[in-house]
Amino acid sequence: MAYTIAQPCVNVKDTACVEVCPVECIHPTKNEAAFATSPQLFIDPATCIDCGACQAVCPVTAIYPNDQVPDQWKNFIQTNADYFKK
Repeated sequence: MAYTIAQPCVNVKDTACVEVCPVECIHPTKNEAAFATSPQLFIDPATCIDCGACQAVCPVTAIYPNDQVPDQWKNFIQTNADYFKK
């Protein structure tokens, strides 16, 4: 099971999660062109190893295991996956 970044990240994009991810599955990073225009950060569900390191450091509590994403933000599971289909 992967993790998902939800609504609290929108227009915040704190990159503490990017820095601790051992498999670099959170994008866009500050070094990527898409960082400036993306409304939030996203977790690649195919690469995520479910370690939880990102969730522990998120200052806005935006990261959840997919089975614990609050109901009002369930659509972010697909939003995160769709970002990596580009």
